Amino acid sequence: MLDQGTAPPATEKPTRKASGLSALTRRKPVDLLVAEGGQGEGGSLRRSLSMWQLTMISIGATLGTGIFVVLGEAVPLAGPAVTVAFVFAGLTALFSALSYAELAGTIPVAGSSYSYAYATMGEVVAWICGWCLLLEYGVSVAAVAVGWGDYLNELLDGTIGVTLPTALSAPPGDGGIFNLPALIVVMLAMIFLLGGAKESARANTIMVVVKIAALVLFCTIGFMGFTSGNYSDFMPLGVSSIGAAGAILFFSYIGFDAASTAGEEAKDPKRDLPRAIMLSLVIVTALYVLVAAVAVGAWDWKKFEGSEASLAAIMNDVTGQSFWGTLLAAGAVISIASVVLTVLYGQTRILFAMSRDGLVPKVFGKVNPKTGTPRVNTVIVSLFCGILAAAVPLGELVNATSIGTLFAFALVNIAVVVLRYTKPDLDRSFKVPFGPVFPVLGFLFCGYSMYSLDMITWAYFGIWMAVGLVVYFVYGMRRSRLATAEK
Repeated sequence: MLDQGTAPPATEKPTRKASGLSALTRRKPVDLLVAEGGQGEGGSLRRSLSMWQLTMISIGATLGTGIFVVLGEAVPLAGPAVTVAFVFAGLTALFSALSYAELAGTIPVAGSSYSYAYATMGEVVAWICGWCLLLEYGVSVAAVAVGWGDYLNELLDGTIGVTLPTALSAPPGDGGIFNLPALIVVMLAMIFLLGGAKESARANTIMVVVKIAALVLFCTIGFMGFTSGNYSDFMPLGVSSIGAAGAILFFSYIGFDAASTAGEEAKDPKRDLPRAIMLSLVIVTALYVLVAAVAVGAWDWKKFEGSEASLAAIMNDVTGQSFWGTLLAAGAVISIASVVLTVLYGQTRILFAMSRDGLVPKVFGKVNPKTGTPRVNTVIVSLFCGILAAAVPLGELVNATSIGTLFAFALVNIAVVVLRYTKPDLDRSFKVPFGPVFPVLGFLFCGYSMYSLDMITWAYFGIWMAVGLVVYFVYGMRRSRLATAEK
């Protein structure tokens, strides 16, 4: 195990004591990042995840509340052309996915885009990226957990005819006192994670199979009510409507990068991580397009306005029975639980990598030797996210997760280009085709999506970034392992 005093490998000698701007731009050598893989305080992470399990992690983090509720927002903007909008959004995600695949195969570590930025653009950029990931993963876990409570109530109502009282199913400010279901689903995910990465991956795989089966069931039943006339006016709101709907639908693809956080627990990360990232995106895109095509074929596109449970409503309309909608709600409960599990996993592994670098307290880097998991890290993160979901109205803060994610994606696209020029001889198990063209397109697409967000979202993001920089200058910059190595 490398300790605080370990120097980088001879291939990349540390610089003399840095100060001022040079301290902010110091980079962590790729050799050192890879050499430290799996090493934590008191133990090591275990390499136990196969390519299939890595793929399921990415699908688990991506395929969730989006497809169950997003049609009610996207179809009114694009009409039947929403199917094209899904493809457009998938292509937007594809550019960043290609960059993630190259870097995951080159630098197979737990920190995801945080670690990639550390190796290419320097410490302060890496910190900003890591801080964005904390927003993306932490707040999104809380937001998804809130959605789980809504579907649980729908399932309870359809099966036993009762629902949880608002006081126990919504936070203060939203008509309740404490959102108990949200806390419960996060605690359940925590229990799985404490058992080990392999055990958690098995549970996630089962949940992913169930939610895919639920969507396939919807397509089977929805096709029975398919009416070709619903496609007679394919683009009623014009070509520009596809772009407008695509901007909303892009956020349904967020999560494909989750496999990259498992870089230190994959059996063969250089081979399997790029494959898992790309395969998960292909599967998710195919499911999205298929579900959207069947949904619009079964319902007139104008009926989607304001419908947050359109898939269940379509199944009820086609069959004339409420049973099928209730069954879909059960699938949604399992689907959202899978998202909570995988996103919570990613959050703990990012903090693990940042702790090892000295940028956050050591407690997040401690590994239990029996289970091979960062147990204290997992408990702290789970309690924080559970309480956030149960007691705090998230409101516009949820939208800030989108801009944080896009910012991290943009940095990954830049990192690919930088690493191509600074380290052209690195062993790359996967390379983005067409040189820097696709990464540049990925950066531009992310930039455009960020630009299209509301000013209030930018304001929350700015506040979050300001707090993050204060934390870095007060704590991280001085405690960084690169800083202590220079002394």
